[in-house]
Amino acid sequence: MESKQDKATTAGVPALLKDSLPGKLLLLPLPSRPFFPAQTMPIVLPENLWLETVDRVGQTPHQMVGLVYAPGNGQEIPDAGQFATFGTVARMHQPVRGDGRIQFIAEGLQRFQIGSWLSRKAPYVALVDYPRPPDENAQEIRAYALAIIGKIKELLPHNPLYKENVRAYLERFSPDDASPLGDFAAALTSASGAELQEVLESVSLLRRLEKVMLLLQREVEIVGLQSEIRQKVEERVSERQREFFLREQLKEIQKELGISKDDKTIEAERFRERLADCVVPPEAQKRIDDELQKFSMLESGSPEYAGTRNYLDTLTSLPWGKYTTDHLDIDAARRQLDRDHEGLSDVKDRIVEFLGVGALTGQIAGSIILLVGPPGVGKTSIGRSIADALGRKFYRFSVGGMRDEAEIKGHRRTYIGAMPGKFIQAIREAQSANPVILLDEIDKIGSSYQGDPASALLEVLDPEQNVGFLDHYLDVRVDLSRVLFVCTANQLDTIPRPLLDRMEVIRLAGYVAEEKLAIAKRHLLPKQRKKAGLSATQLTFSDAALRTVIDGYAREAGVRNLEKQLNRVARKAALKVLRKPTETVKVTPDNLSEFLGKPVFRLEETQHGVGVVTGLAWTAMGGATLEIEATRVHTKNRGFKLTGQLGEVMRESAEIAYSYVSSHLGDYDGDPAFFDEAYVHLHVPEGATPKDGPSAGITMATALLSLARNEELARPLAMTGELTLTGRVLPVGGIREKLIAAKRVGIREALLPEANRGDYEELPDYIRRGIKVQFVAHFSEVVDKAFRKPRRRARAT
Repeated sequence: MESKQDKATTAGVPALLKDSLPGKLLLLPLPSRPFFPAQTMPIVLPENLWLETVDRVGQTPHQMVGLVYAPGNGQEIPDAGQFATFGTVARMHQPVRGDGRIQFIAEGLQRFQIGSWLSRKAPYVALVDYPRPPDENAQEIRAYALAIIGKIKELLPHNPLYKENVRAYLERFSPDDASPLGDFAAALTSASGAELQEVLESVSLLRRLEKVMLLLQREVEIVGLQSEIRQKVEERVSERQREFFLREQLKEIQKELGISKDDKTIEAERFRERLADCVVPPEAQKRIDDELQKFSMLESGSPEYAGTRNYLDTLTSLPWGKYTTDHLDIDAARRQLDRDHEGLSDVKDRIVEFLGVGALTGQIAGSIILLVGPPGVGKTSIGRSIADALGRKFYRFSVGGMRDEAEIKGHRRTYIGAMPGKFIQAIREAQSANPVILLDEIDKIGSSYQGDPASALLEVLDPEQNVGFLDHYLDVRVDLSRVLFVCTANQLDTIPRPLLDRMEVIRLAGYVAEEKLAIAKRHLLPKQRKKAGLSATQLTFSDAALRTVIDGYAREAGVRNLEKQLNRVARKAALKVLRKPTETVKVTPDNLSEFLGKPVFRLEETQHGVGVVTGLAWTAMGGATLEIEATRVHTKNRGFKLTGQLGEVMRESAEIAYSYVSSHLGDYDGDPAFFDEAYVHLHVPEGATPKDGPSAGITMATALLSLARNEELARPLAMTGELTLTGRVLPVGGIREKLIAAKRVGIREALLPEANRGDYEELPDYIRRGIKVQFVAHFSEVVDKAFRKPRRRARAT
């Protein structure tokens, strides 16, 4: 039977207070964990979200608010559906505003259940019920309460905050009151919000105490484990301190007896030994001596000790005065290049000429080679071959995306973690003062608020300045004049002009199909067989299959994608051999799709017809053909429309072509009034690919003239050249790449600007072979060579 005192209280709240609890409450969400009736603690909320709610609570006579768990980040107003069904009514004390937040002391009173919503938007208002716990076995409840008190006693020694919380609890409640005891114990734990919400929603006191007991048991285990870890760490620290003191004592004893040297002396001797075979410049030697003197005076625990040691380690690791002997045999160099690379005869000739000059002068110094070409044509490997041919050490690093000039010139020693720049690192790693240093992707170098690396490269690459290159970290001048710099780039447009002026440009245009076939047979296929663990008999490729791979799957100017496709075939072949060791995989055009799927590239066929002309274009991936199409849409009004994602320069070229052909149509056997009443649409296919540049000027003019004359070209041919308003044909770039693209699609005749004749004559024979090239200086010559009917000459007046 319950006593009168027990009946006078319900769940730790006096009956008088329970009768005064409001049935309608303003609600505030708690994003991390629920609030319990036995708690008294500050609540902090964003002022911009909940100021109105707090003000309205302050205006009520009871000044009570409902605190409800609503998971979230606390920076946004939750939906009503995110609120839990149970919460705690709390009295609000001392609300304070400041720093964009509002804070008050919440005194938990009683759990409630939301009955219905009066306002589902902030400020939230709801009608609430205060559930009464059922009558339960008092002895069992008392047993749980005692067990919970025991667990709380186990927690107290581990954290002083637990003691403060217990003291605050005892000021409000009796330790014999089981309901607030259970709520208080649950609030002590580090359980998740969802687990604590289950405790809050447990109206049955016995059920609630069961859940709290489980949470407390887990908390005791966690706290015990934390104490064990902390104790082990403290023991290790104490042990290391003891070892440190003993070692220091041992060092002092050994020094007194003269039987050992300390670490600092050993380091200093090692630094001096490194310089024994070096020819150190006087300035650098003075700096090293000063730093060694400073190093000997520093204590090992000093903050400067590690910085000075690292600085001396870098200074003494450099190969001062150590140079490798150059192999200046140009025949051996040519054999090295031929062994490593197929084709590229003109590039090899340029490199051998460059080495020949070095052979006559006795050294190769003060030179910067820039290899420009599409991806995968072998720029980086050519740099390595140059180093092998000269017998020099090789070091490569990429400057693509580099935005901090400290990576070039080093960090100043005042910074934590300072280190020398890439060039000092290269010489240190190569252990030679005249290595070949390859700067990859120099056209993709960037700039930012941290400096302009391209400008910093000017000092490094300029032969007049790099004799005394000053790295910020070393703060000692280093001679880089004997270093051979090789740079690679995909295009020249993004390289700063002052930097480009210091380089000798060698262009790699890409490979034709015959060269790709030879590279695949002699280099790529054996390499992929070896990587896959296959022998030459286990995987065979017919020449026709290799040609199909080149034409249908790897049509780019380089061979990187070709190597990837061969790697795919080798992997699948290896799987077949693994399943059946006696299997011999023969790849032919008929079964190639089993390994690589359907061809990526369709067979390019030049289009013929009125208003259709083939142009030649240059891209970063090599040359390409463009089928430029023109058609008359209607004759209601004059107009000109351009499509195909054309850049600003290309749109201007199209407008020039339209203006020129319109104004000179009578001179080229066309109806002078054709464009006066025709709405013309000019399109460059593959609209998803951006296009720009002036080199399609004569191609677009020819397409417009073909449309106006209603006459297609006399024969398949391609053309490139910039057109002016007076009909002159100006030179363009990328002649080599464009002719390779024309040959790839089977075009056997091309029109080039007269001013590009020199560029054409410098091309190797294997590119000029098989294609007829005619040169034009004026658009009238284009018309005479492209159409069947000769141009009607203008009559003399």
